Amino acid sequence: PKLETSKNKAVTVNLLLLLIYTQAFTLTAFHHPICRTAKSPKSDIMKRKYCDNNEFDGLAKLTTIVADTGDIEAIKKYEPTDATTNPSLIYKAAIMPEYSSLVDEAIAYSKEKLPKGTKAEQLSVAMDKLCVGIGSEITKIVPGYVSTEVDARLSFDTAATIEKARSLISLYKEAGIPKSRILIKIASTWEGIKAAETLEKEGITCNLTLLFSMCQAVACAEAKATLISPFVGRIMDWYKKKEGVDGYSPQEDPGVMSVTKIYNYYKKFGHKTIVMGASFRNKGEILELAGCDRLTIAPSLLEQLSSSEGQVTAKLDSSKSSSLYSGEEISMDESTFRWMLNEDAMATEKLAEGIRNFAKDIVKLEDVIAAKL
Repeated sequence: PKLETSKNKAVTVNLLLLLIYTQAFTLTAFHHPICRTAKSPKSDIMKRKYCDNNEFDGLAKLTTIVADTGDIEAIKKYEPTDATTNPSLIYKAAIMPEYSSLVDEAIAYSKEKLPKGTKAEQLSVAMDKLCVGIGSEITKIVPGYVSTEVDARLSFDTAATIEKARSLISLYKEAGIPKSRILIKIASTWEGIKAAETLEKEGITCNLTLLFSMCQAVACAEAKATLISPFVGRIMDWYKKKEGVDGYSPQEDPGVMSVTKIYNYYKKFGHKTIVMGASFRNKGEILELAGCDRLTIAPSLLEQLSSSEGQVTAKLDSSKSSSLYSGEEISMDESTFRWMLNEDAMATEKLAEGIRNFAKDIVKLEDVIAAKL
């Protein structure tokens, strides 16, 4: 019986990894000499011998490369360092038979903690317990951070976001997971950033997501957030639609220009928050951000870099940031933040869109849990 339980847990963990959005992998797994022979043409990461003098290795000398993938074969071969969950992925797990035990455990926990509570109260506790239960399983596999996201519907409520973050950390503590392993993922609204500021002072590290503009980046830096994830591809998508164009050169890509500006601002004024460019649509965007603190890259683009010969030169260099960013340091307060965001139609629309979509999946998850309470 013990052996069977162990096997079941192993299966659960492996299936769970299919659903996590993996942020960072160890670099050594990608470097050659590596001889790779394809096992399946469907695999995102082709197993082959990479060419010498490839762009991947050149980029790796200038920036920390992280892999953006949930591919099970990639995860097996390249052990992830960090992992992030979000409402969409938690929902997908909850409706799969393989994870019914985690759902049942969360429901049982909520009823035990609140035997006389209302259904709404029990639902809230069960939701948090399920997220932490999945996160706890992931911490058994990855050595680094696991991000757990605060309810997107709290994106405009600082006090509620702080309370929810503390509750999640408390549940992790009950599970034997120290807060040093957890990143609380919060949308980069003014209220969310203020919540992160308080949480960081308490030693609760935060991942500020849905970041599309300078005002968000400045506010996050002043709040001393651990990490921001400015998007590249989603910004480009918005401008392509607005301007009716097929694309941009890497140097003129709006997403690349946004991350470059944020990076240079941070380095010029000594901000320690990590800048991790994300959401790439093509190889050119990546190479144009060579030198950024971190870049998270999908397997298909990692393959392109690994199989392409060429020299990679630093485009971002902290020693040159002072001269490349000509503006003054911005003093951020709420009115300045809201005005700057209001003036940026792209950031306003993309931030709102992201929050709405996550909220929709939270409601779907609640329906699944409520039906079993």
